[in-house]
Amino acid sequence: MANYAVPPKVLTPYLPKGVELDFYEGQTYVSLVGFMFRKSRIFNVPIPVFGTFEEINLRFYVKRKVGTEWRRGVVFVSETVPSKAVALIANYLYKEHYVSVPTKHTLTTVENTKQVKYEWKLDDTWNHICADALTAGNAMEDGGIEEFIFEHYYGYTKIDSANTEEYKIVHPRWNVHQIANYEIKCDFAAMFGIDFAFLQTAEPDSMMLAEGSSIAVEWQRTRI
Repeated sequence: MANYAVPPKVLTPYLPKGVELDFYEGQTYVSLVGFMFRKSRIFNVPIPVFGTFEEINLRFYVKRKVGTEWRRGVVFVSETVPSKAVALIANYLYKEHYVSVPTKHTLTTVENTKQVKYEWKLDDTWNHICADALTAGNAMEDGGIEEFIFEHYYGYTKIDSANTEEYKIVHPRWNVHQIANYEIKCDFAAMFGIDFAFLQTAEPDSMMLAEGSSIAVEWQRTRI
């Protein structure tokens, strides 16, 4: 995950109704994320052929107050997967913002270092996000930037200007890995739109790598 502090006005047009931007130490963030879906299931039924695949997305962080509870969540600007079928189904059923392009990844481990690389092809050019990190994972620091980025357990989808859908994400607290080197090659304008073109020449404020875990996304969605 490459995390960039951006002005709130950049994110306001993408903000679903009923939620507000979530700040960390006075800043709002977007994250360029590469990760793997593995052995995906629907109602605990394995998905043949399409159940394991890469995803690259751009997301930002929001919160919603329900009674006395603050629900902290994410909004996806765009999600990229290799399967046209997965993208079509997600967009049709959930009004998400999926696109389909060729993707691939590599994961190599040498002694105490691992390299993780996600790649996606726009037109004839391969883009990528890559990190070298220590194989040993550590607990996230309470109140730190890693906790802010990872500990959002709701998703919010902007259906239209008047409607938002909320869903819950369940997973344990992840360990994180110390990053030694990283490299990003991303055409932000082509991938996510002209509003994010300025990230093309920006250095991320932080880079993170987490091991991941089993994740459950609750089927029921709440219209707010």
